[in-house]
Amino acid sequence: MIRMTFCLKRRPGLTLKEFQDYWRDTHAPLVQKHSSALRIKRYQQIHTFEDSSLAPFLASRNSLASYDGVAELWFDSLEVVLSNKDDPEARKAGKALLEDEKRFIDLENSPIFFGNEHLVVDECW
Repeated sequence: MIRMTFCLKRRPGLTLKEFQDYWRDTHAPLVQKHSSALRIKRYQQIHTFEDSSLAPFLASRNSLASYDGVAELWFDSLEVVLSNKDDPEARKAGKALLEDEKRFIDLENSPIFFGNEHLVVDECW
């Protein structure tokens, strides 16, 4: 499996709540609708929350400003991701997602990267 990770910043003018509501209630169903065409195995959203009690922890690490959320998508392989460019249905689905992302994501300040998972601790409850 390969994971595609989007570190998201909201478009200027949107509150964190507006951004996250749109992402969860409008964009997520669109991803779900197109998941088969894009051969997405799993999609999850991680929504940032604001809590002033975390400030000392962030300061101790000289942390950069937080992202507004992180989206993670899993695919069977990098080859699957790359082959989507040759599939007309996948290209159409990708275009629809990108057009929607332009409505709420500051794309220029939202990095994307691909990686493989290396499990170190697995103490899920």
